[in-house]
Amino acid sequence: MNPTFEQSGAGGGAEKPAWAAVVSMALGVFSLVTAEFLPASLLTPIAAELNVTEGAAGQAVTATAVVGMIASLLIAPVARGVDRRHLMMFFSLLLILSNLLVAFAPGLTLLLIGRVLLGAAIGGFWAMATAVTMRLVPPVLVPRALSMIFSGVSAATVAAAPLGSYLGALAGWRAVFVLAAGLGLVALVMQFLSLPKLRPTGAASLRVFIDVLARPGIALGIVTATLVFAGHFAFFTYLRPFLETDGGGIEVVSSVLLGFGLANFLGTLAAGPLIGYSLRLTLTLMPLLMAGMGFVLVAGDTSFAVNAIIVALWGLVFGGVPVAWSTWLARNVPDEAESAGGLLVAAIQFSIAMGAALGGIIFDANGVAGVFIASSLVLVVAAIGILLGVKQRPVPAAA
Repeated sequence: MNPTFEQSGAGGGAEKPAWAAVVSMALGVFSLVTAEFLPASLLTPIAAELNVTEGAAGQAVTATAVVGMIASLLIAPVARGVDRRHLMMFFSLLLILSNLLVAFAPGLTLLLIGRVLLGAAIGGFWAMATAVTMRLVPPVLVPRALSMIFSGVSAATVAAAPLGSYLGALAGWRAVFVLAAGLGLVALVMQFLSLPKLRPTGAASLRVFIDVLARPGIALGIVTATLVFAGHFAFFTYLRPFLETDGGGIEVVSSVLLGFGLANFLGTLAAGPLIGYSLRLTLTLMPLLMAGMGFVLVAGDTSFAVNAIIVALWGLVFGGVPVAWSTWLARNVPDEAESAGGLLVAAIQFSIAMGAALGGIIFDANGVAGVFIASSLVLVVAAIGILLGVKQRPVPAAA
């Protein structure tokens, strides 16, 4: 039976933690990110069956990212009067419809429409995720709840590509997307059973974005978060060429990437206690540690095994980055967490594109070493910005 009680407003949190609802959010995240990553592992058979080039089929990924960035900014003002419980369930419904459209697409057009729907679901869900989580648990438990939700991202990162490739070889790529729709259905049912009523909070207008950015330290925080994510994605996008140049075959490279994903999952789970100790220290140390590892990979005359360990450590450290920045947002903009969440998600989507695009230019000019050096320098600049200018409100005391 679905809950009939109503959670408190964005600033106050819940009196008692609704852990089942948090788990339903984590499952929603896992379903969305799994669907987002599937085309990367199924691009060749999709292109072959639809009789298009792999480059054309790859536009499914581009469409998802672009629409996701737009949706993250528009969802709060567009859905200003909608119960957030219904809204999160709507995103899960969009996920199901998206996967079914892709699974039964006779050509590229319907496939792209399906991926556009997924982009809307991803952008909207992520923009609302922090604000909704803040209302499901007491304030002191927000970092732990966010780490649970972001563990869904790490789990999908680990599982989506290898499972997609394996199941696609067994049953075909269309069957994989049908299974992804089934996973979304499980998330929808669990959200229906566990999410409480959540009244809209905050002003929810486009003007609010400007007002939020005008608050002391918020604009700098968004900029430094963008730099941290851009530095990471520049590194991660060109990690495989580095490993192959370093002497790793495809099986070994796949194992290293799997190790990265598993370490990332553990880092997400460990982030909560670290943030509880000191959010500002966590925000500062993470980019500094990643920058140091980037410099070591370029400058150090180390073996492939040592480099693989460094890559895993990078994944471990980065696991805490989304959790830490979402916690920073929750503590500093509790009254407009939905609009602030949209800004952060848009910044992350932009950083993904910027990191990959600028990394590609540097890669063509100076190879992997140039990319890793640039990535590390960006991360150092971000850490300096955090240390000098990013402020935080004190964590609320436990009741």
